Amino acid sequence: MSVLSYLIPISLILGGVGLLGFIYTVKSNQYDDPEGDARRILSGEWDDHPKP
Repeated sequence: MSVLSYLIPISLILGGVGLLGFIYTVKSNQYDDPEGDARRILSGEWDDHPKP
């Protein structure tokens, strides 16, 4: 039972670090191009075979 007194605070700290990391990525505008990938995948400019 004494192990839980260590594991619960550690899990809360790790969860908080993950939440802070997510908030940082949202505030730094890393999710601002939701339509870009959808348009690039249909474009003929971006293909899997590079030109020689």
